[in-house]
Amino acid sequence: MRARIVIVEDEPDLRDAVAEYLGANGYDVTQAGSAAEARTLLETESFHLAILDIAMPGEDGLSLGRWLRSKMPIGIIYATAAGTALDRIVGLELGADDYIVKPYELREVLARVRSVLRRVPQPTAPQAAKAQADGGRRMSFGPFHADLDGRLVTGANGAVIDMAKSEFDVLEVFLTRANRLLTRAAISEAIGFVEDPESSRAVDIRIMRLRKKIEADPANPKFLRTVRGEGYIFSLPTGDGH
Repeated sequence: MRARIVIVEDEPDLRDAVAEYLGANGYDVTQAGSAAEARTLLETESFHLAILDIAMPGEDGLSLGRWLRSKMPIGIIYATAAGTALDRIVGLELGADDYIVKPYELREVLARVRSVLRRVPQPTAPQAAKAQADGGRRMSFGPFHADLDGRLVTGANGAVIDMAKSEFDVLEVFLTRANRLLTRAAISEAIGFVEDPESSRAVDIRIMRLRKKIEADPANPKFLRTVRGEGYIFSLPTGDGH
């Protein structure tokens, strides 16, 4: 099945160019010129990935992204003007999977789209059924249980932990490489980040958000510990896991 992408951008020429380029590279692309138009569209349709311009008249892309996260599992790439680092950091903290900086090249957009879609797979119904039948890859740590194929984490009493795809990506990297020191560069490579000077900052933000979900005291983590000057290590006691 072709991945479905929605582009929300108020500049029609740019929106058309991105849609045409992604369409020519095998994606099913839909366009919206504003957040309001996108909300109407998304009430009845679902997508694998959204590319959202942050600075739009009316409702901005950050607000639309928060709403999207509450409606469906979807990858999000924010588009932000050059030099607005604060917007990029806020976007990552809100659960974005990546961002692109205007002005950008279409090849860069394609690279980031491919990267995010690799990290946020949307299994078809037969694939999901097979994973369930096979039991999937399941790991435990403390009171938490992670279904790596179903991309689901539950806590005490089976309560589902609300976790963005970008947070789950990082958790999966650590669970499958438990008790090993991982540098920021290694984590970035494992989750498929496009080479970017701010990748380390993006990794730190995702880890900070993840700690808030799985650590009783995020300031003194039990599982996801910082090794000063080196990187991070996920401590998984012997006997935990599959």
